[in-house]
Amino acid sequence: MTPPEARIPLVRIEQEVVVCRRCPRLVEWRERVGQEKRRAYRDEPYWARPVPGFGDPQARLLVLGLAPAAHGGNRTGRVFTGDRSGDWLYAALHRAGFASQPASTHRHDGLRLHDAYVTAAVKCAPPQNRPLPAERDACTATFLHRELQSLPRLRVVVALGGFAWAVALRAASDRGHALPRPAPRFGHGAQARLGERLSLLGCYHPSQQNTFTGRLTAPMLDAVFAAARRALA
Repeated sequence: MTPPEARIPLVRIEQEVVVCRRCPRLVEWRERVGQEKRRAYRDEPYWARPVPGFGDPQARLLVLGLAPAAHGGNRTGRVFTGDRSGDWLYAALHRAGFASQPASTHRHDGLRLHDAYVTAAVKCAPPQNRPLPAERDACTATFLHRELQSLPRLRVVVALGGFAWAVALRAASDRGHALPRPAPRFGHGAQARLGERLSLLGCYHPSQQNTFTGRLTAPMLDAVFAAARRALA
């Protein structure tokens, strides 16, 4: 358990996230995307900054993704918002009772999360959706670790994809949680116990690559959040 005095309010972490310029390659890419834009959004302003986490400060469930999408979170300023991945994720969170509505279109659309917090391992949209190891490590050490510390009731982490799974394992180990040996392998529906209080669940990322091909279906996504509900019971 993290001592209360070591916890930083999430709102303060979010304020620090949005002004970060630590990784030059990511800064250049996210801002270039915001200037060039996608044709469908050419008349919209782009956020083009790091994207903070979003949700309930008392959340027991953390949903961890890889990074903001170039024309999703990097455009709207909210994680998993304004793209097909977000459509799938928030619809599933709504069906599971964690979200107030099934759609997430922009920062001021009225969406609220209940007992859930959504964030990304890397806060800036990376080229080809592939952050470098140094960018991953800088971002997780600077922000993700403190997000974890600042969720005092955290019990379950749902990792969207193998990248998020590996980051979650490493972050849990760095925070002193005992990991199973051998290290748990990622898979859709995989589960691991991290120490006495924290459970890790694996889920295929709700990217178009997975949802369009049928590798991930809505019932499969629902099953993961049903398992999260059982772990929180």
